[in-house]
Amino acid sequence: MRVNSVDPTVVLTDMVTSQEYMDNLVGHPGATEEEVRNHYLQRNVLPTPWIEARDVANAALFLASDEARFITGLGLPLDAGAMLK
Repeated sequence: MRVNSVDPTVVLTDMVTSQEYMDNLVGHPGATEEEVRNHYLQRNVLPTPWIEARDVANAALFLASDEARFITGLGLPLDAGAMLK
């Protein structure tokens, strides 16, 4: 039996681009997607503010594939390098 996890950072979804989320994150009403983008760009090592759902799916597919048959107990961070900062 293998047990692994995929641990994503912010994934570009409708929740992340909702006005309520952006206002709370940036700290004022009427926050823009550009402000949110800049906020996350400062957190990541890689030059991307967030990851896409397909990145999470591809990581899960890899861990479920025969290519990862000897990998177990892994928490795979998909964080664009945020944990390195």
